Formats: sequence, C-alpha cells, structure tokens
Amino acid sequence: MILPISVTLFALGAIIASFIGVVVARLNTGQSIVSGRSRCDACAVPLPPHMLIPIISYLVSGGRAHCCGASISLYSPLTECLLGGLFVLAYLTLGFVAALPFLLLSLATLLALVLYDLQHQILPLPLLSVFVGLAAVTGFLSAPSPVIFWDTLLIALLIGGSLALIHYISGGRAMGLADAPLAFGLSLLVGPSAFPGFVVSFWIGALIGIVVLAGRPRGSRMGVEVPFAPYLAAGFLLTYFTQWNPFALIMG
Repeated sequence: MILPISVTLFALGAIIASFIGVVVARLNTGQSIVSGRSRCDACAVPLPPHMLIPIISYLVSGGRAHCCGASISLYSPLTECLLGGLFVLAYLTLGFVAALPFLLLSLATLLALVLYDLQHQILPLPLLSVFVGLAAVTGFLSAPSPVIFWDTLLIALLIGGSLALIHYISGGRAMGLADAPLAFGLSLLVGPSAFPGFVVSFWIGALIGIVVLAGRPRGSRMGVEVPFAPYLAAGFLLTYFTQWNPFALIMG
C-alpha cells in the first residue's frame, strides 16, 4: 500500500505545485488565479492542455516550448518535484492521521510563500496568515498531548519574537518583519524540531551568503539583499523530516 499511496501523493503534490506557480505569478497583478489560459513565457501563445501536465510535459517536450521552440526554465518541474517529494515525506512521517491533510496544505502554502519571496522579496500577508493557521492546526493535531503543544507554542513565540526583535534593532536591515510570523508558523508545524530547525536555517543562510559574497566582483561595495524565507523553510523542514538535531553534536 505504501508505494501506490506515495505515487498518488507525489502526483498530487506536483499538480498543486503547478497551480501554485500560477498563483505566485498572478498574485497582486490584477489577474485572476482561477481563470484565464496559461501562456508561453516567450511568445505569449496560450498553452494547450497537454503542455500543462506537471513534469511529464517538460520531459516529453525536451525542455522546449511546443509553440515557439524557446527553452523552458527548470523552475516549474523542479518545484513540482519538490512539493511532490515533500508530500511523500509527510505521509511517510505521519501516516494516515488527522494531521496529514493539514500538513500537506501547510507545505503547499509554504511553497507559495517561498516562491513569492524569491521573486518579490516580500511575504504576502494573506498567504502568511493562512500558513500560520494551517501550521497551528497541524501542530495541535500531531502533538502527543495538549501540554506538549503549549510548550511548542511558547517556543514558537520565543523564536518568532527573537526575529521580530532583530528586525526592530536593525531597523529592518538584517531581517524582514514578515520572517517573524513565518518562523512562528514553522515552529508550530515542526514541534520539537523547532529549535534545531531555527539553528540550521541560520547555518544555511550563512553558507549561501558566503557563496553569494564570494561570487561578487572584486572591489564591489554593493550590499546583497537575500530573502530569508527559503532558508527558514529549508532549515525547519530538514530537521523535521530527518529528525536531525545539531545540539546532539555539541552536547556529544
């Protein structure tokens, strides 16, 4: 049973990720996210249904647009594979329990937030609010007891509050204010993995920042503005799905 369910969830995640790509592209542009044909990025020709099948259409077309032959970005198939893989991991981690649908919806909303932040370096409040609500329900349903959930809530407040404090102390230069509620929601989502995830997200951010700085032209004094939401998501989800705790290395 595990294999058929995993395949089904992977396909579901890929389909939802494809729709999320449309949402991210059209949100706050005045375009409808539920109607209107998808178009080729290169020539703006409406795409036929067979060119909208997640992952498969990219592979069949050889990474080329059916209408004009332009190269298609790997952006869509990679995000489709990513969310499909996360859906499978969620099922393998929790099994069929009441919290699973809410975890899947949380992951889908989190992907939308990360993609939007990468493109616009801002987290839209409606999506952020939905994510925090879904994460709270997921955390409550997956917690072994109400007491443990309340402990998680206190940790989430501490983590979110620390990022809000960094924002205000730095005048917004070191951290966006929206990162605080995002970290709060992620903490509720992963429960006991919150503190390890928080630490790992900073490690990932520092590593990527070093790489970006090293790649700048020599002598350049321009600052580098990098969205932090992807690092938060990567750090929290990495520790949640692997149950890796960096504190064990320090204490050991």
